[in-house]
Amino acid sequence: MTRFPDFGLTAAQQREAVFGHRYERAGMHGQRGEIWCYTDAIAYPPGANVRLYVCSSVEAYRLQIVRDGASARPILEREIRGARWQDTPEQCSVTGCGWTPSLEFRVAEDWPSGAYRITLTAQGTEGELSTHHVFIVRPLAGAKAHRILQVAASATWTAYNTWGGSNHYQGITGPKHNEYATTVSLERPWCRGFALLPEDAPRVPLEVSPPPGAGVRYPHLEWALANDYSNKYASAGWASYDRHFLRWAERAGFAVDLASQHELHFNPDILDGYPCVVFVGHDEYWTWEMRDAVDHYIERGGHVARFAGNFMWQIRLERAGKAQVCYKYRARAEDPVYRSADPSRTTSCWEAPETGRPGASTFGLNATRGLYAGWGGCAPRGVRGFPVYRPEHWAFAGTGLCYGDLLGAQGHAFGYEVDGLDYVIRGGLPEPTETSGAPPGLEILALGMSSLQEERTAVPIDDRFLSDDDAKYVAEVLLGDNGERALARVKRGAGMIVSFARGRGEVFHAGSCEWVGALLRGDPMVERVTRNVLTSYLQR
Repeated sequence: MTRFPDFGLTAAQQREAVFGHRYERAGMHGQRGEIWCYTDAIAYPPGANVRLYVCSSVEAYRLQIVRDGASARPILEREIRGARWQDTPEQCSVTGCGWTPSLEFRVAEDWPSGAYRITLTAQGTEGELSTHHVFIVRPLAGAKAHRILQVAASATWTAYNTWGGSNHYQGITGPKHNEYATTVSLERPWCRGFALLPEDAPRVPLEVSPPPGAGVRYPHLEWALANDYSNKYASAGWASYDRHFLRWAERAGFAVDLASQHELHFNPDILDGYPCVVFVGHDEYWTWEMRDAVDHYIERGGHVARFAGNFMWQIRLERAGKAQVCYKYRARAEDPVYRSADPSRTTSCWEAPETGRPGASTFGLNATRGLYAGWGGCAPRGVRGFPVYRPEHWAFAGTGLCYGDLLGAQGHAFGYEVDGLDYVIRGGLPEPTETSGAPPGLEILALGMSSLQEERTAVPIDDRFLSDDDAKYVAEVLLGDNGERALARVKRGAGMIVSFARGRGEVFHAGSCEWVGALLRGDPMVERVTRNVLTSYLQR
């Protein structure tokens, strides 16, 4: 297919979809009315009370809660009265909404671990009003033989959440109210598309193969504008990523529990007793303590399967976990930790010298040597799967793959952000370089190409969604220079599948955000590899 989908937008609207800053906020719909909600935590154990904060322009609404797993099973339904409008500060995305609790309900002891979607519906002056939220019921600590623990990328959800105006990418902070926020609050609703999406919502990677020289388009952003969804719906959130793995795994017969990343930070013992822990989708933001939890789990004999991409930024949690801090590109100029006696907790990329903890030491790969593939001007006509180099690996058993075959091309498993390493080819096989930071014994099983920059020859600079910020930042961090020569040295990256042992444990890492997209599309090779890894790790 070579033609982009038509969502009924004018050329000006297409540009606005890509470069405009749209966000949801209380009061945005005026006389039409609206209803919003959030919970007082991301995850709860069985028996806990959930506080729900509601801001509504109408007094009565219906509450429904479903467990969003292999099937969407209703758990709780109520008719609620007494809702009211709640004032919301302009900088709520930084400070929190500050609403008062509207109601409480209890997580029953028999609610299985998983994701629970809240839907509120009400009758407004011009039709039905609705909103969606999602929270997690986490398992209690203890031995869980033959069960998988999936860890939802809740820190990345928080980083991308646009509700209220600011996230770690765009914002209404700073002197001119146009800067991204270095601190974002968890005390606000999720933006539209994070909790629930239509099944046909476009994913980020291009489904078209535009002819060379053709204009660049970003269909998922156009769809978001045309259908009134957050422009970050396809970048993060339960509905675009974590949900697809849980549903696939349960339908495939695996027993899966769910926790949030925040449990790794505050309750690291939640990993104990699981033979296999899984991370999926877009999994970009981590605290030092979250990494500690995973490293200790692996060293003690745990098995980690990471079907995810873009392991990039260190964050800090503040206000008892209610606020997330990441200065990113501004870290050396603004993060006070950078100039402290111990700058290791500076909220910049893991490869920064001041941090001293390369990402590859945990998961074998990192984002600075990988990144964009299959969208915009970054390899827009590139391969959609992983070129295979070591088909004899046990994870590929039963796939029929040979050296040079593409794994996952049918389901577009490669993109939109991928993780890699610096490598060399010897005897036709890739190996990590001595300075790559790869753990001892790491094998590169498959490898495809990515880029940190959209090609200038294909995309005029004014039409590029991706600025040069990432490439300049990585060049500055890795090379101490962000000039043209330095950019040329860092712009070419790779997405990889790797495997390695550490301590008494083991890691399998398919470094792509879109591995879950291939599961969603029923790619048989990706399904077989996923089954192989999970089954093997559950039995060891």
